[in-house]
Amino acid sequence: MTDIAERYIRLAHAIDAHSEGFIDGYGGPPEWAVREAREPQALMAEASALLADVAGVPEDARREWLTVQVRAMHTMTRLLSGEAIAYADEVRGLYDIEARRADLNELDGALRALDAALPGSGSLVEREEALRARVAVPRGDILRVAAPILAELRSRVSARFGLPDGEDFSIELVNDRPWSGYNWPLGNLKSRIDINTDLPVLLPSLPDLLAHEGYPGHHTEHATKEAGLVRGCGWQEHAVQLINAPECVVSEGIAVNALRAVMTPDEAEAWLTGELAALAGLDADDIRAFLAAAQARRALGGVSGEAAMRLHADGAPEGEVLEFLRTYAVVGEARARQSLRFIGNPTFRSYIFTYSVGGDLVRRATERGGSDTFAHLLREPVTPGQLAAMGQ
Repeated sequence: MTDIAERYIRLAHAIDAHSEGFIDGYGGPPEWAVREAREPQALMAEASALLADVAGVPEDARREWLTVQVRAMHTMTRLLSGEAIAYADEVRGLYDIEARRADLNELDGALRALDAALPGSGSLVEREEALRARVAVPRGDILRVAAPILAELRSRVSARFGLPDGEDFSIELVNDRPWSGYNWPLGNLKSRIDINTDLPVLLPSLPDLLAHEGYPGHHTEHATKEAGLVRGCGWQEHAVQLINAPECVVSEGIAVNALRAVMTPDEAEAWLTGELAALAGLDADDIRAFLAAAQARRALGGVSGEAAMRLHADGAPEGEVLEFLRTYAVVGEARARQSLRFIGNPTFRSYIFTYSVGGDLVRRATERGGSDTFAHLLREPVTPGQLAAMGQ
């Protein structure tokens, strides 16, 4: 079955030659990493042939995971060939999940709850932005404040789930990106985490961001699966991470739930309003106010997906979508444009649903199975369909 992995990795690189960013990270044999821009129709035929041969993989877990992954690659080749695919079908074809629309009545109710939670006077956006400014960490202090957060998270992850020997990552502060944070898998159990400072980095969000990208989120998952699946089982297909594929639903679901997997909300609040507030030189009452507002803000989690549906499925003008984001994401012009930039990016236009759908699937599965389920997701290949069944 080595041939299956090699064909999978070569096809991924051929797709990446047309759609740069399709490969999120690669740590496998360098001779397989050939970015050769062949005709999309030929790649589509190759994906079809690979899908047929994947049916012969003897290991159930490996076969089922490869099946949904190669189906997504086939969808990518259809898009590259110029085939018109409805946006909801694109989401389904790439990620093996259904796109979600938001209920405006529920969003309006969430805005009322947020209005009651936010301190001060003025509009929702004015009060939100004022509170965010009071809990922002100066750019020069971000890495200093991040250091003890990472140390604590790593200690908890090591004790609860274990970490492979030799895993490590670096952190860089970057600008002019469409996302707030990103983990770049580098192979050899290493990765790099970028934190975007285009917009202020907030102390109450920093533990979640570092858990999401590092411990026990993306870095932990990639390193654990590289150690267990690539080195342990010889399943080389896990040496490459694809950005437009079902694996991202599970990966983002893990990352969205990462902080809660090692720390209760009460523990996180005590940490933020105590040690971390003092370290950052911020007022603990402002942090408490932000966390209280965040509770109301959670019901607005479907706003980005609805904005993407309006932009790509409904064909709404960008200005209209921007106004929707300003209203329901409760953000100023700069943050609304950052969100619009993300959902308008060709690589991420349908990716947005991996956060909400993946987050809900992992939350339900771990509520049912606890930390053992979270550990299983870190170590084993799981499809979105299997993840949904785990939460039922």
